[in-house]
Amino acid sequence: MPDLPFSAYRRFDDDGDRLAYEELYFRRRALVTALAAEALMDPGVRLDALADALWSVCDEYTWALPAHEMHATSLGRGMDQCLDLFAALTAQLLAETVQVCGGRLDPRVAARVRDQVEHRVLSLLADDERPLPWEGWAHNWAAVCGGCAGLAALALWDPGPRLTRVLDRCRRAQLTYLSGFGDDGGCAEGVGYWVFGFAHFVYFAEGLRECTGEDLLTHPKVPAIARFPGAVHLGGGLFPAFSDGEERPRVPAGLARQLERRLGVRFPVEAVETTDRGTALPRDWSDLSRTLRWGAPDPAPAPEPVPATAYLPDLAWLVDRGQDVAFAAKGGHNAEPHNHNDLGQFVLAARGEVLLADLGAGEYRKGYFDEATRYTFLHASSRAHSVPRVDTHEQSAGGDRAAQVLKLHLHTHGADLTLDLTDAYAVDGLTALRRAFSWDRDTGELLLVDEVETDHPVPLEEVFVSRLRPELGADAVVWNGTAARARLGLPAGCVPRVETLHTTDHEGAPDMVHLLRIGFDLVERRVRLPFRFTVGPAAGGDGAREGTGGGPWPA
Repeated sequence: MPDLPFSAYRRFDDDGDRLAYEELYFRRRALVTALAAEALMDPGVRLDALADALWSVCDEYTWALPAHEMHATSLGRGMDQCLDLFAALTAQLLAETVQVCGGRLDPRVAARVRDQVEHRVLSLLADDERPLPWEGWAHNWAAVCGGCAGLAALALWDPGPRLTRVLDRCRRAQLTYLSGFGDDGGCAEGVGYWVFGFAHFVYFAEGLRECTGEDLLTHPKVPAIARFPGAVHLGGGLFPAFSDGEERPRVPAGLARQLERRLGVRFPVEAVETTDRGTALPRDWSDLSRTLRWGAPDPAPAPEPVPATAYLPDLAWLVDRGQDVAFAAKGGHNAEPHNHNDLGQFVLAARGEVLLADLGAGEYRKGYFDEATRYTFLHASSRAHSVPRVDTHEQSAGGDRAAQVLKLHLHTHGADLTLDLTDAYAVDGLTALRRAFSWDRDTGELLLVDEVETDHPVPLEEVFVSRLRPELGADAVVWNGTAARARLGLPAGCVPRVETLHTTDHEGAPDMVHLLRIGFDLVERRVRLPFRFTVGPAAGGDGAREGTGGGPWPA
């Protein structure tokens, strides 16, 4: 059980670092979770270590993270009453641990846990009518904070007015969460945040149903939301890492099983949290305890085949996958939850490998969630996305910076999508910027055409992003991966160069990113710039697509 020293806590204010404190914090929660799971699975185990761990968590200065102090200070409260995501998760973990252990846990420890959960979390919902910030946020915060607090109350309190007040507010938070989805069920935050938010929505919904009989899973938006990961799966366990997403999020096995049981939703096998030996057990108590309770999805029958193409009109996400290749692109607007300035961004993948990439979430540091500084961070800015720079300008942030869908055509071999990106750029003299994608999954070919209109000549730079270093040739660029590669034929008159950036990923680990920059001096006032990508096997590969009966991939 690592200590939580002030020297780690103060790092966020001192130099913007979140990970020094959070690594220690999450190791502590992981230990409590493991000991609680042991107590759940082995009624005869001694609980001395668990009692010490619970006692230690009750000693903590705050259950929230340093980055979230405003959730206390904005209401004039001390940090012992800072109800953020992780205070709510802690409250559920401790409350359900006391419930699981029952009379086996020393009554002094159980009583202290009850007092601390009530003081730090439940009293804020039961006894203070002032709304908490997240109660009005239509994204994962409302689902997680409301869901965990509600489940903590159900674990510790008998029916009565205070429990009713807590459940009413937590229920309203879930409805606020659902209001953030369009009818297409798409999550603008990406599949990783879909897992975080929707899992806790489902956990609370099932707890509420057992207590009151009300079933939030009958809400009309829920089936489409539940199908979102399957709709945007690129194959091989890959997903578009748009916004602060990630490429390989995993759906907890218990959540997958319950959604299969309740809604008939099946997830791609590669997307469910498993190991080579079977079901993987997550380190989050909510996911772990529900997986132990509900089990894992049945291995058979196989899920129904999903259509090759998915278009989510509310998000303006297009995803198309074939036997070996996949393509995704997005429109939307530049004020989405966990927003990146990324209108017109696209991803190319093949054989479970990302070739042209979206970097997803960067390392969360001080300023990353401040609108005044967010887009100074590489990952959130448009300079880390495969979108144009016009007259040296990147895309701008804001809800009015939106893409307009001019054309969508889904056909038997792929899809065509045309976006008007003009409003994304605050550039004097830019009168139009349209981006057209024409994708053919059978040939692995993507034709991307940018049409730019200005009232005077301006320089333009196209940028294509990958974690694979591009190899420049006389008339083409190639990104060689382990299993596949992408080739781009170079337009005449362009000046390509490669910029390599050393950054950190979401976990703070070193990350290397390669930007192919192709510059143009626009001497005309209307320019059409075509880029033809072909995706095929890596150099030295088998040259033919397995299991398709088709011909060779493009050279």
